[in-house]
Amino acid sequence: MNKSLKEKRSVLDWIEYTGNKLPHPVTIFLILTLLVIIISHVLYLTGVSVSYVGINPESGEQEELTVQAVSLLTGDGIRFMFTSVVENFTTFVALGPVLVAMIGVGVAEKSGYISSLMTNVVTKAPRKFVTPIVVFMGVMSNVAASVGYVVLVPLGAIIFLGFRRHPLAGLAGAFAGVAGGYSANLLIGTNDPLLSGITTEAAGILDANYIVNATDNWFFMFISTFLVVILGTIITDKIVEPRLKKFDFDNNQVSENRDLNKQEKRALNWANISAVITIIAILSLVAFPGSPLRGEDGGIIGSPFISSIIFIMMLIFLVPGLVYGAINKTIKNDKDAVKLMDGSLETMAGFIVLIFFAAQFVALFNFSNLGTIIAVNGASLLENLNIGSMPVLVVFIIITTLINLAIAADSAKWAIMAPIFVPMFMQLGIAPEVTQIAYRIGDSSTNIISPLMPFFPLVVAFAQRYGKENGIGTVISLMLPYSVVFLIAWIIMFVIWMFLGIPVGPGASLSY
Repeated sequence: MNKSLKEKRSVLDWIEYTGNKLPHPVTIFLILTLLVIIISHVLYLTGVSVSYVGINPESGEQEELTVQAVSLLTGDGIRFMFTSVVENFTTFVALGPVLVAMIGVGVAEKSGYISSLMTNVVTKAPRKFVTPIVVFMGVMSNVAASVGYVVLVPLGAIIFLGFRRHPLAGLAGAFAGVAGGYSANLLIGTNDPLLSGITTEAAGILDANYIVNATDNWFFMFISTFLVVILGTIITDKIVEPRLKKFDFDNNQVSENRDLNKQEKRALNWANISAVITIIAILSLVAFPGSPLRGEDGGIIGSPFISSIIFIMMLIFLVPGLVYGAINKTIKNDKDAVKLMDGSLETMAGFIVLIFFAAQFVALFNFSNLGTIIAVNGASLLENLNIGSMPVLVVFIIITTLINLAIAADSAKWAIMAPIFVPMFMQLGIAPEVTQIAYRIGDSSTNIISPLMPFFPLVVAFAQRYGKENGIGTVISLMLPYSVVFLIAWIIMFVIWMFLGIPVGPGASLSY
């Protein structure tokens, strides 16, 4: 047993050591950009071209198109690299929606509203519902980006401790919901516009008019929430907690107070009321035929309501965040409110830098036509294998889980993978929205066992509060059952979903 444990930890140490040797995602994009420049010139000199049936961007009609490799080292290529830098960045689809959403989410988080809301909901749960609610709140927390890692993971341990249950089981359940359930939610989160923006850019390689909306995975995400909560509850209660050593509750009490004080409760109540009023006000603009946010045909799909979902999400977080802060005195005046908005965008500095370099890579990749060449040739190869689109998608999910262990940032991975796989699968008749779903399944399933995931060290630190001997191996052993079961169950659900032909989102197609 001890030998087996040592071997397991030696493997984990090797993964951690190797992963730490990988360069920063920005450096990876710089290297990939350099490779695109060199490869584009080589293919240009050798006269590489492909023919395929696609959408002519000028006529909008489907016809046979021929695409040749374009060099980035010719006069035109060099001019493009120098003159398009700013436009590549400012027009990158993922940039604006995420920053707009974070204004509202950041205020709600930094004013204390989200933390109080989570605490209030989770701590009022009856004992038998503690586990599913902890997992559920973990899943829902990804609406607010990374707040779940900072707030709910330690809170899960505290809640379990309050019910005299092993705190590591609470930590594991919350972490499984936050990270393992990152592609599940009842609502649209900040990650949806980011990924859909990258997918739209990638689909544009073959079809410049193709748009993937932030809502295009919502149906699948909605049902996935129940899958993750049910499985997360069973694994926590039946597998993880029974295997933990007996915890000494008497000598390991924590000092955190699980209850909100009177002022926090009052602030939370008024903030929730303001959130409901905001939602009602927004719904009144779309509820009836002829409403301002309805489409020209009176429908919801493709309407101004769908197009403005990011701004709406910002308001739903911003209004109660401001109300909570004003009543709880975390916001005393307009300057404090603006400061919270500034702070929320300051936390996105790393994302903005990453997007700058990702935008250049995507733009040069598209200009060179490498994406189209790879997609057409790759699709031909997969077609010749004749294994069908579903096995290909399942293989793609598994590939994503493996890549996730080396490159933890989901947006960075997708920015690299989307320009290759989205057009490739479009050539096989698979809609970009479906490819994005397959990617998200693989990405979420191994988030919880990836030592390179940015918040993984934080989770280890939380675990060490309940035993100094708890380390990476402890967290990995806790989370591995979730990772394996989530992956298998999600693949089964995905296959059944595709077989039944259910749309993955409002207005989203399964086939291209």
